[in-house]
Amino acid sequence: MTLERLHMLIDGDWTEAASGSVFTSLNPANGQAWAELPDAGEADVDRAVRAAQTAFDRPEWRNLPAGARGKMLRRLGDLVEQNRERLAVLETRDNGKLIRETRGQLGYLPEFFHYAAGLADKVEGSTLPIDKTDMFAFTRPEPLGVVAAIIPWNSPLYLTAIKLAPALAAGNAIVIKPSEHASASILELARLAGEAGFPAGIVNVVTGLGPTAGAALTRHPLVRRIAFTGGPETARHVVRASAENFAQLSLELGGKSANIVFDDAELESAVNGVVAGIFAASGQSCVAGARLLVEDGIYDRFVAALTERMARIRIGDPIDPESDMGPMATEAQLGVVERMVAEAKAEGATVLAGAQRPAGHDAGWYYEPTLLSCPSADLSVVRNEVFGPVAAILRFKGEAQAVAMANDSAYALAAGIWTRDIARGHRMARDVRAGIVWVNTYRAVSAMAPIGGFGLSGYGREGGIESVLDYTALKTVWINLSEQPMGDPFVMR
Repeated sequence: MTLERLHMLIDGDWTEAASGSVFTSLNPANGQAWAELPDAGEADVDRAVRAAQTAFDRPEWRNLPAGARGKMLRRLGDLVEQNRERLAVLETRDNGKLIRETRGQLGYLPEFFHYAAGLADKVEGSTLPIDKTDMFAFTRPEPLGVVAAIIPWNSPLYLTAIKLAPALAAGNAIVIKPSEHASASILELARLAGEAGFPAGIVNVVTGLGPTAGAALTRHPLVRRIAFTGGPETARHVVRASAENFAQLSLELGGKSANIVFDDAELESAVNGVVAGIFAASGQSCVAGARLLVEDGIYDRFVAALTERMARIRIGDPIDPESDMGPMATEAQLGVVERMVAEAKAEGATVLAGAQRPAGHDAGWYYEPTLLSCPSADLSVVRNEVFGPVAAILRFKGEAQAVAMANDSAYALAAGIWTRDIARGHRMARDVRAGIVWVNTYRAVSAMAPIGGFGLSGYGREGGIESVLDYTALKTVWINLSEQPMGDPFVMR
């Protein structure tokens, strides 16, 4: 089989690594290599960052009206829509995400660019009502400079868009480092950015490994902001690297989100919400509702309905639109899932469904949708992120216990609440510690809605109007209106 040869984008040129090194991308559906990509080293990263800085400093970019940047972003959103099928197929082939899901995401993804386009010329400063009659003062938000975006393998296009769109709207340049397991769709998005009119060097993509390309990018002295999505262990390296140059930082680190089902929940909706929350994307979602808390009175009925629904999940080739669940994105992640399920069983968890590789799928990295009944919240599978199709289910009695169990986690990214009592829904949304709370729904997204968490789930927010402001620095300007010469130079004014 002939491998596709892909190139990284630096300063408008599609290029190889300086060393000539390459790595292969594997198709999770069959484990076979399908593409070769440049394995960037420190010299390549330095070239990309310096190209971004040069492009940022050029008057044609720095002096470009904000509305013109907005038009480029709108054009990029339109191009994403026009190339929706190609982008969807690339991402599915690269990371094993269902084509149904990639098509669905690509159907909405243009909205992130259109939303940021509308905000580009709404980034405004303020006149300050200062207490000095001979002075005039105002603020102006200004772009930071070079932004580094570190993207994981589970939803590359979506997780790039929520960084790229606000960064460009604010007037920055960007260097994107995709996961070595899923770079192809981001390279295609970068090509579309050039077609949309963004000058060479404003959008760059370096492909390579985290310990080499990723580390070089996050510690580069010209990088002024780092937007990272990934795991806590890698994030600790990123935080240390950012400290060297005091780069601003946002971290989205995943979670162990609670999906809470009360006795009065509408059963079918709650079951579908739980399935969407943990088995969509084969559980490889930052917001996966992997801690399933079910009230005592509905527990047995709910487990019966859920396991029946799980039995109807069709595992298959992600490119097949009839498949409901595809493979793990990497063989290593499949190993993590198997190890954590085995550990849970050894600690006393009972398998209610799944917990093995499905028959007939030996060629790819598949794992059955799995439900584990856990006697205690102390089990490792309850406390730690699996990042696979594994739900840990526990009983609770009453609202107070539900809140206590939901908040008993080092993570705090998302939560789901299932109840017909709207007052209870509001109380739970208030009391559950999470950056995103869904009531009677799960995994709903909008370009207007911020995303982010607390604790081990990271800090900072992506999405919404604040996201553009997060890619700016506020400058204060003072103008002396007095006609008199400046007075004593040793006295503050």
